[in-house]
Amino acid sequence: MAKLIAILNVIAWGGFWAFGFLAVSAGTEVTNQTTIAVILAVIGAACGLWCWLWLVRHSEQIGYAKPANRVFKTDEEMV
Repeated sequence: MAKLIAILNVIAWGGFWAFGFLAVSAGTEVTNQTTIAVILAVIGAACGLWCWLWLVRHSEQIGYAKPANRVFKTDEEMV
């Protein structure tokens, strides 16, 4: 499952950069193409970010990556 998510991550970020470039470089006279390119770029970015966060969490769970430093406050510090 992790390899499938990693492949989806690469494809999603590639789509984000490709369609993002198309949206930025499109002229102002073709608003339909620009709108579609922006929507596809946002979908690619959202999917890529979700996949990346899933992969980070998965790598921490299986022990491949060291978990991030998280400081838990005690009851005395919350007062």
